[in-house]
Amino acid sequence: MVKSKATITLDKDKASKAAALVGGRSLSETIDLALDRLIRSEQLRHDLAAYARRPPDEYELAIADLPVDFDLADEDVDYEALYKDR
Repeated sequence: MVKSKATITLDKDKASKAAALVGGRSLSETIDLALDRLIRSEQLRHDLAAYARRPPDEYELAIADLPVDFDLADEDVDYEALYKDR
């Protein structure tokens, strides 16, 4: 993980409370942990929102059943040479 220095302005009381809640870690460790938890929380929120959306209807599901036309009779392609090991 690449880390870089940053200058931020924050509420010292909030930072102290957060550090105390996570076991008296340094300010850098506390902020890093807070960011990790925020990222996880927001990713979960996005995942839950995706699951809560309307499921695909019968027409959207039917797309998977449409036939696919493969034309393997191309004169300029040697499919046996390309796929002989498969």
